[in-house]
Amino acid sequence: MQCYTELTFPTAVTHSLSLPFLSASANNLVVAKTSLLQIFSFKSVLSETNPAFDGPLETRRQSTIVPGTTITPSAGQKGDRAHTTKLVLIAQYELSGTITSLARIKILGSKSGGEALLVSLQSAKLSLVEWDPQRYSISTISIHLYEREDVQGSPWDADSLDHVNYLSVDPRSRCAALKFGARHLAILPFYQAGDDLVMDDYDPEIDGERSEPSSPILKARDEKVNLEKTPYAASFVVSLLALDPSLSHPLHLAFLYEYREPTFGILSSQAASSSALLHERRDCLSYTVITLDLEQRASTALLTVTNLPYDLFAVIPLRLPIGGTFLVGANEVIYVDQSGKTNGVAVNEFAKVSTSFAVTDQSDLGLRLEGSVVEQLGLDNSELLIITSTGELAIVGFKIDGRSVSGVSIRRCGEENGGHLMLTGPSCTSIVGRGRIFIGSEQADSIVLGWSRKADKLKRQRSRTDVTIDDESDASELDGEDMEDDEDDLYSGAKAQEEAKELISETVIADNNNDYRFKVHDKLEGFGPMRNIALGKISRSASEFADSASEQELLVSTGCGRAGGVATFTQKIRPVIKQEYSIPDAQKIWTVRVQISADMQLDGAIVNEMDKYIIASRIISGSDAQSAVYKISSGGPEELTDTDFDPEAGATFEVGTLNNGTRIVQVLSNEVRTFDAGFGLAQIVPMTDEATGAEPKVLRASFADPYVLLIRDDTSVLLLRAEESGDLDEIELGPSLQKKEVRSGTLYEDTNDNFRLEFEDSDDEAGNVLMFLLTKGGGLQIFRLPSINKPVYVAEGLSFLPPFLAPDFTVRRSQAREILTEILVAELGDSVQKSPFMILRSEADDLTIYQPYQAPIEGTVDTTLRFLKISNPHCSQKPYEFETDGLDEIKYRPLQVLHELRDYSAVFLPGDFPTFIFKSASSPLQLVPLAGSPVNSLGPFHTSSCERGFTFLDQKGHINVAQLPLDIRCETGWVTRKIPLGEEVQALDCHSSSQTYVIGTSSKTDFKLPEDENHPDWGLETTSFLPRVEQGTIKVLDRETWSIIDEYPLDPYEIVTCIKSLSLETSEHTHSRADLIAVGTAFLLGSDLPSTGRVYVFDIIPCVPDPDFPQTSRRLKIIAKEDTKGAVTALSSVGTQGFLLTAQGQKCMVRGLKEDNTLLPVAFIDMHCYTTVAKELGPPATGLCLLGDAIKGVSLVGYYEEPYQLRLFGKSNSHIEVLAADFLPDAKALYLVVADADSNVHVLQFDPENPKSLSGQRLLHLTSFHTGRFATSVTLLPPVNGSDTGAQMQNRSLLLTSITGSLGLVKALDPMTHRTLAALQSHLQTTLPHPLGLNPRAHRTAATGVDDGIAGLRGGILDGVILRRWLEPGRWRRWGDGEGEEVRKALTYIGKVEGLL
Repeated sequence: MQCYTELTFPTAVTHSLSLPFLSASANNLVVAKTSLLQIFSFKSVLSETNPAFDGPLETRRQSTIVPGTTITPSAGQKGDRAHTTKLVLIAQYELSGTITSLARIKILGSKSGGEALLVSLQSAKLSLVEWDPQRYSISTISIHLYEREDVQGSPWDADSLDHVNYLSVDPRSRCAALKFGARHLAILPFYQAGDDLVMDDYDPEIDGERSEPSSPILKARDEKVNLEKTPYAASFVVSLLALDPSLSHPLHLAFLYEYREPTFGILSSQAASSSALLHERRDCLSYTVITLDLEQRASTALLTVTNLPYDLFAVIPLRLPIGGTFLVGANEVIYVDQSGKTNGVAVNEFAKVSTSFAVTDQSDLGLRLEGSVVEQLGLDNSELLIITSTGELAIVGFKIDGRSVSGVSIRRCGEENGGHLMLTGPSCTSIVGRGRIFIGSEQADSIVLGWSRKADKLKRQRSRTDVTIDDESDASELDGEDMEDDEDDLYSGAKAQEEAKELISETVIADNNNDYRFKVHDKLEGFGPMRNIALGKISRSASEFADSASEQELLVSTGCGRAGGVATFTQKIRPVIKQEYSIPDAQKIWTVRVQISADMQLDGAIVNEMDKYIIASRIISGSDAQSAVYKISSGGPEELTDTDFDPEAGATFEVGTLNNGTRIVQVLSNEVRTFDAGFGLAQIVPMTDEATGAEPKVLRASFADPYVLLIRDDTSVLLLRAEESGDLDEIELGPSLQKKEVRSGTLYEDTNDNFRLEFEDSDDEAGNVLMFLLTKGGGLQIFRLPSINKPVYVAEGLSFLPPFLAPDFTVRRSQAREILTEILVAELGDSVQKSPFMILRSEADDLTIYQPYQAPIEGTVDTTLRFLKISNPHCSQKPYEFETDGLDEIKYRPLQVLHELRDYSAVFLPGDFPTFIFKSASSPLQLVPLAGSPVNSLGPFHTSSCERGFTFLDQKGHINVAQLPLDIRCETGWVTRKIPLGEEVQALDCHSSSQTYVIGTSSKTDFKLPEDENHPDWGLETTSFLPRVEQGTIKVLDRETWSIIDEYPLDPYEIVTCIKSLSLETSEHTHSRADLIAVGTAFLLGSDLPSTGRVYVFDIIPCVPDPDFPQTSRRLKIIAKEDTKGAVTALSSVGTQGFLLTAQGQKCMVRGLKEDNTLLPVAFIDMHCYTTVAKELGPPATGLCLLGDAIKGVSLVGYYEEPYQLRLFGKSNSHIEVLAADFLPDAKALYLVVADADSNVHVLQFDPENPKSLSGQRLLHLTSFHTGRFATSVTLLPPVNGSDTGAQMQNRSLLLTSITGSLGLVKALDPMTHRTLAALQSHLQTTLPHPLGLNPRAHRTAATGVDDGIAGLRGGILDGVILRRWLEPGRWRRWGDGEGEEVRKALTYIGKVEGLL
């Protein structure tokens, strides 16, 4: 019984799309990351740029130029400052499916006025969604399923899941086509009333009475179809063979521009193309243009271009002013116009060898176009951008002669123009504005790339007329009402564009001074693909915060090619400690920043921006509370005694400043004191109630200049206002606030008018300070100060915690209210984007976060304020401690706002589990814990020695001044640090004794056939365009500086396949051991040569360092090197004697290190095809080994030491394509968790006592679970308590990595916890809304066909992604009120990674 949980969302971008989604005038970007859908807007900011075109360098002076969702035109640089376009995340959704395509559809009557989004998923599904401004979320219009048995082909055809499904949409949104299966096409028509396409030449005097239209487009116009019910017509499925019998092997299709009817171009062949059959199928492809008749469900082939090169793979439709189609191949590109005329360009010398098609020779470019992406550079640009699989940029230009293209040319982008900015190949591209393009990548960071030209105008050559068109305009500027449609051409485009083609003939004359210049504007960090991970105990440096609870660190290999590197993942923030000191008996601390007059300044005006004082609240001798004030100095805090500050006044409750920092306010439990900048006493405001004589105590305080809000223990409110003189005056409360029913409150300065609340009191001047009050009944009241007579916003249903909070929200007959204890409204974000959030704290210490938004009022142009509940999967780990509802008996530590925490505006939750709340512009809100002991108090700290840092008081009484490390990011919910290496990392492991990591990298090198007597023709190779293969290197990475300190180059064409740090026996006589590095390699010599490999054994020894680089005090020393007949694919320790298990070829051998530094084989076992995994259960060493085969499944092998032998215990009954696997011990049960090539996780058990296992010879296949992630490694995490042998076999976890850049966790559950969570999962699957209308239960069902007859009897794998949404529904729909504490503990357990930082 296990549970699968995703620790981080995928980061590899697979698809992207630009469209007006949030509104008709919006400019949005939709990004798909496998199963994660993100919606972005854009923001233009002013930032400093690097003249080397390596991207913008954001500084503190960065300021907003254009807020909102639109992009300003690219501005020229002024000095070192320029406009940069930044991504701002609007929403994200975790889907129960894998996205295969995105498309935009213009539908009638959309809720937002913008366009709709059509998403295709695996298993031939289409989902149509739109933006709902009322709910500030996506709304699913429809879902279409086409995976049916009656559309399958012949019995020997592959399953539909094995085919690539992709989507193409008509440019005028008349229909969409989903290609699925081998050769099936699903057509989904859309209504488009008033479209120009429905305007025909009907004349009632000549044609007589008009017949009833049957086309869905005509019906929408003439019969006024109820578009609110369905914006689409009935879809239908056709076979491509029915459209044209020659389309037996389709490669790619796309809808074309400039046609009156929906028309697509398709690239296909009658026989499968293959480079191995090039002598027989040289030019076997054909390009066919087919127009669809949606009314008759018929089609017509307009033209066919045959005998095209075999390596073409993509159809790129082009907009005007070029039009036509651009075909992309591996060695050439071909342009096809509407009449079928072609122009081709060869980009390397293999084009003339592989095809007889006439192409222009530009083989000197030396481009490899496999996996490349082509995008037209804007709507008004005739040139194309090619991005190759290695990240190279090239520009395609067209020579236009009249109405046709007479030539195509390609030129590279040099490094001086930013041609090196893409480090690896893209997965998708989208034009996101004028001079801006988004480039998504699965192998590196995705970037927003901008371009410009030095010259404002292009050089053009005149042809038949004397017409000149500037670069800022295009041919569309020649259109007008006097240009009528060409009646002779039924498939012509707009007449204006055609006349423009006829008038001009241009040749773009490009040179290095007039070409495109690229720069990076923004990026989305990507960690895919994760190939391998390393776990190791690493000692901390003096500047790093120590945490004795766990010392394990996780290092992951990320990226491909030049984007390769490693990244560290930690669960908690480990701040850089700048200073540590102690204030005796301190319980809480505050830092004070004051404005000092000019005559008091000593160090210049900059001191006004720094923190000057620390106020500490102390408890002396048990219950005697005092306060003290300290001056911040370089040597530590110095207590001030010669001021009016009275330490005997009692414990300080809160501290703030008013009047632009000239007044210091000290809030005590029974009074409020104000001081000037030098702590001279200015005023004392007692808490005595003049009407009743009572002396209520202050429970909460909030500041927003010039107001102070106090919430007292009798649930009353006291609001003070600072006058110009600095004195505090009490503001008389309105009738609604005199009832004394306020539980908590906060003040927020709405400088940018985000809430847009009207100020109705005309007697007072409207201010920008809002007062949020949480009533005792759980309602929300908002006042716009200084008016407090009547709230401007009331929402009584806040305590129900609904997904969408509105003033009219009510729940009938429900008592399921959450007991809320604190409310805080604060800005969260970074230097790019900051926005307010409302944070609610419950009695159980759960945090509920709401985001305000403006919802339109139906029938008007006005909007109303609503709140959207932000998904927060983090349950409080705090047990229930409150036994009474009395507010005065609840002790708490209030949430702390940090306005300047490096580049963030954050909120901190103190307590036993201290946590930061972060939000960056391009990522969702994240809760990240702080490492170390519980924190009693934390506040901002900004001095010359610690800029934009923080200081905190831990439970031990230590006060630490710290900063966030500059090289970490928290966008994933984990603390990450990327270390680029410029090479692809194939394997890595940690060498704990030397505090280093050993990594195996590879770089591309040219492959040339070796000289061989048996193959004399190899020496006749004359090509200069050589294939490129990987060349491996073994490197040592220093943990302190994250730099390479030593390396060992491998032989040509030799790559690293696996690295393990093992404790091996180094002497046969003394049996001494040492921590050594074992490395397995393979030689890449082609498919016609036998594979070979090597086993290396290294030691890391101390040496004399370079004086300039003290970290180079260690280096590699080779101990042993052994050649093998097969590639070494896996390594592991085995047994108790310090031997090495190697998987080489079709054998697995146990080797021992001899005195003469050779590896002696002592035992072996024959395997099947290709061993991908070899692992031993331990520590301690058990001799039980797991061996996984890429085709035949997994085997359990036992190793015996007397005599030496490997014996097969059991193997899987089914053929599983094993990619990664590991043991998962759980008490007395032994499970094997296997990840296959279909993104499934299988759980097998070794149980010799079960009759179905045939005495253990057959591994029982218990269950399968579809993760949707292509796993690359499965690693058993070490036990929490290494000394407890019993604990090592319980509560163990498996960590999964994937090519999508996500981390997953498989946890073993006890039966009681499994039953509780299984019931919760069933409830959530039926009650939660699921984006795109997808079924999470069907998504997690693995289509394996494996059935051992025991599946489900012992409990399947639970879906932790669904379970962690427990807090998402409203309080009245939450499951498990009676078992809330058990559910909370279980949910905390399944997401907790023991043994890691």
